[in-house]
Amino acid sequence: MQDHKKMTAMDYVIFVILSVGALAILIPFWNVIMISFSTQKEYADNPMMLFPKNPTLESYRALFADGRIGTGYWNTFKILILGLPLSLFLTTSMAYGLSRNKFPGKKLIFMLVLFTMIFNGGIVPLYLVMKDLHLTGNLWSVILAGSFSAFNLILMSNYFSSLPESLMESARLDGAGEWRILFSVVLPLSAPIVATITLFYGVAFWNGWYDAMIFLRKADQMPLQNVLRSIIMEAQVNASNATSVDAVGKQSFSMGMKMAAVFVTMVPIMCFFPMLQKHFAKGVLTGAIKT
Repeated sequence: MQDHKKMTAMDYVIFVILSVGALAILIPFWNVIMISFSTQKEYADNPMMLFPKNPTLESYRALFADGRIGTGYWNTFKILILGLPLSLFLTTSMAYGLSRNKFPGKKLIFMLVLFTMIFNGGIVPLYLVMKDLHLTGNLWSVILAGSFSAFNLILMSNYFSSLPESLMESARLDGAGEWRILFSVVLPLSAPIVATITLFYGVAFWNGWYDAMIFLRKADQMPLQNVLRSIIMEAQVNASNATSVDAVGKQSFSMGMKMAAVFVTMVPIMCFFPMLQKHFAKGVLTGAIKT
């Protein structure tokens, strides 16, 4: 007996729609990469190229020739190394408390957290708080400003709530405290949601630029996104101030630097994502369902 299900007309329609959607995403992405490897003249002749005839690394050489990009990478890695463990600790510990039915004041605390998703004080009160704490001009201001997300807390709390309460009760009968239960019982069973939240915080820290623009002043403290932004803006200014003879070439070179900057920014996250992909869908699905 053959159990293979025949494809219906609707299956073909869905397949075509998904294929078109995938191409609509992949073709612009591929075009960005190809522009970063193209020559100035080739980009001016064909901006929508799919394969450069004369590939070059000139845009990448110009991008990395500026010593600031190495500093930007280092500052971003420092933010990740310090901020990611802090964010995970704050989120997991609070999510575990809110996932326990007997936690005192659970509903009030949850409502206060939910309130921050709808209303917030804005950047001025946050800046004043950082100033009073003497953290402006320090990387810790950027780390603390992005160290907690109410959305991530809700996802993780819902996931913890789906775990059997009998596991925690058994651990308590064996003499385990709440911290021991969290680290020895709950977290080993929560790999999908931990991987998901790690990815969310990691991408947020990697792509963050606004907090650094507000709180930091020194060029040697700027993370990668701010450094790339300043390099590209300087290239655009130089192109706009160029003579009419060289303007087209310099503007094309500026576009090549933009595309190279986009690719350089995406590569680390693209390498990091596959390691967590197998847990990502399960973590989001389970954490998004209130049990």
